[in-house]
Amino acid sequence: MKLQRVNYDADEKEDRLSDLPDCIVLHIFSFLNVKQVVQTSVLSTRWHHLWKYLPTLTLGSSHFDNFDSFIRFVINFFYFLCRDGDPSISLHKLGFLYEDGLPPFRHRHHVEDGVSPDLLNSMLNYAVSRNVKELQICMRSDIQLFPSCLSSCHSLTSLDFFVPQRNPKNPNGTVLFPNSLNLPSLTHLHIGRVAFHGGVDLFSGFPRLNRMMITHFKILGEQNLCISSTTLVVLAMKNIFPHHWKIQLSTPNLSTLVFIGTPPSQIMCASRLSSLKHVQIYPEKMNYVKAPSLLLSLLHQLADIQWLTLSSNTLQVLSLLPDVSNIKLNSLYKLESLRIKVKEISKTLFEPAGSQEEEEVAKLIEALKKGSSSIPSKIIDFLLQNSPSAKVHIIQ
Repeated sequence: MKLQRVNYDADEKEDRLSDLPDCIVLHIFSFLNVKQVVQTSVLSTRWHHLWKYLPTLTLGSSHFDNFDSFIRFVINFFYFLCRDGDPSISLHKLGFLYEDGLPPFRHRHHVEDGVSPDLLNSMLNYAVSRNVKELQICMRSDIQLFPSCLSSCHSLTSLDFFVPQRNPKNPNGTVLFPNSLNLPSLTHLHIGRVAFHGGVDLFSGFPRLNRMMITHFKILGEQNLCISSTTLVVLAMKNIFPHHWKIQLSTPNLSTLVFIGTPPSQIMCASRLSSLKHVQIYPEKMNYVKAPSLLLSLLHQLADIQWLTLSSNTLQVLSLLPDVSNIKLNSLYKLESLRIKVKEISKTLFEPAGSQEEEEVAKLIEALKKGSSSIPSKIIDFLLQNSPSAKVHIIQ
């Protein structure tokens, strides 16, 4: 067979990628990190300014060798965006992920190994001016108040905000959450390292809120957190409290409720949570004297639920209840599914109330660990005794 010579000269002269419409090229760019996208500006004259029209911006420090180069890139990036970008183009998402583990730096926009408030506000102001829909901010910054520019961002649909402080005078590192926010389009909210004013309805300005997760938070003043929302369907809360706290719910459409860490000592409801179907409880770092009765009290308050998910830690805590077989739990009568997540007993499951109890708690943890391979059968029997229609599902 005679091989034919193929002439590739025509194909080499043709830049097929640059012939694609801008919307297609920008879609391809969406699969790259922002640093890579900016680097494409040197490949083609046509692409020189195309990166400034990205609808999704995710800036992560993991793509840089050190924080100095990362922050310098961020500053220059937003400088050129503000100077040359088209203000009529909406921003779909801004993600700013400032991760640990890189060598430190001494830049003027770096404060106590964190990002300066000025840089944070500049980024957020830019996002708000471009009618941002999704915000994901995970970083450290010495700010004390929730950014005011977000107080009435009507375009925002999703907010993921985790900004611990690095101020040595504030070791808890929490940012004060405002008493009122007006976010009419918000459907998803995940906030961490924030402090709430207790006894105040903080979420009434979110008329479309559907899912909310709150982690590592503090409650100031009255130790009850008020959550009022007619649209909220999923609520997850994760925290370690040194004291009892309460949650006041006015959420008629709440379907799923998750507690991780220290659950509330009381759930106060403006109306019956008839829509609540699925509850998950994963206790950690609780006072070992009060933990069993606190969990039992919580189960008493969860009326008419259909699915209950507990960790093996939860069962171990309940196993400390005296005469558990004589306890009635009418709240679980309609339970259909009992899911048990099996995991090793956590070293931080209990927190002693005083130093004299540390040795006793250590012995208790060791005793529980020795039996951690088998789930306390008496607690399973106790739960099924109070929920005759439930089926048990073990999840490894």
